[in-house]
Amino acid sequence: MTVRELASELHVARSTVYRWLETGRGPKAFRLPNRELRIKRADFIEWFHKLGAGREIR
Repeated sequence: MTVRELASELHVARSTVYRWLETGRGPKAFRLPNRELRIKRADFIEWFHKLGAGREIR
């Protein structure tokens, strides 16, 4: 997932996602050779469930 996709899924600003990732409060992420960040969907789902968030994710 891109940062934009993650932000859209959670209805937050991209700057919020970047802040979470910078402070270690977000899901695991990795950088592509072009320096863009990506999040594996499985890592996002695992992180989301650890938060105790109550809604379903597909």
